[in-house]
Amino acid sequence: MSRPGAYLDRPVPLAFAHRGGAARGDENTAEAFARAVALGYRYVETDVHATADGVAVVFHDATLDRVAGRPGRVDQLRWADLASVRVGGASAVPRLDDVLDAWPLIRFNIDVKADSGVEPAVETVRRAGAGGRVLMASFSDARLVRIRTLAGPDVATSLGMRAVARLRVASLTGQRLVLPPTAVAAQVPVRYGRLPVVDRRFVRCAHRLGLQVHVWTVDDPAEMHHLLDLGVDGIMTDRVDVLREVYVSRGVWHDEGAQ
Repeated sequence: MSRPGAYLDRPVPLAFAHRGGAARGDENTAEAFARAVALGYRYVETDVHATADGVAVVFHDATLDRVAGRPGRVDQLRWADLASVRVGGASAVPRLDDVLDAWPLIRFNIDVKADSGVEPAVETVRRAGAGGRVLMASFSDARLVRIRTLAGPDVATSLGMRAVARLRVASLTGQRLVLPPTAVAAQVPVRYGRLPVVDRRFVRCAHRLGLQVHVWTVDDPAEMHHLLDLGVDGIMTDRVDVLREVYVSRGVWHDEGAQ
């Protein structure tokens, strides 16, 4: 069965602005996304939770403490209450529909962080007509099953943690692996704890299965170069200026002038 291909129809390696470029401190905000786009990023990684009244919002943590400096759970607040919350003291928490509308030419990598966010996120993508320019991700394999069921065959997805573990085993043993039809990428860290994930065998195995390999979250230029030498297809970074410099130095920076 063919897999959705529109999301990945750009030259590799892809450059992902992780949470819009979290090194500046105002992660997952409209301002962060705008800075990344102004630098030439065409892929933005972000996160989604749902409010108590079912609004998909762009936010990483389950609680407000770390980035907003106040107590409270996102899923226990209505949108009308969350709308007044500021990230880093200045930026508002965005709605997913507003983000998709503001940057219609940007590809969004959407990590659905909780079960309650699945239906609101999928429905928001559907209403925006954005199915071809999003990839829906989650650490949870069970959550991804729900996402794939609701989103249908045209929305790209990545592998969950258990599927990544099976892919790693397959890369070492040659074991046969059957993938979900909409899975187009393995999005992985360089290592889990002391266990290495990304090496040449892993990348080759993924490629044989038709998967791209996107590695997160990489901020060191030497490691960026090493991963690109291994043949990875994309890197996610908080330090968007650093990754851009590395790609430019290798002649692989693709700025197509999207707005």
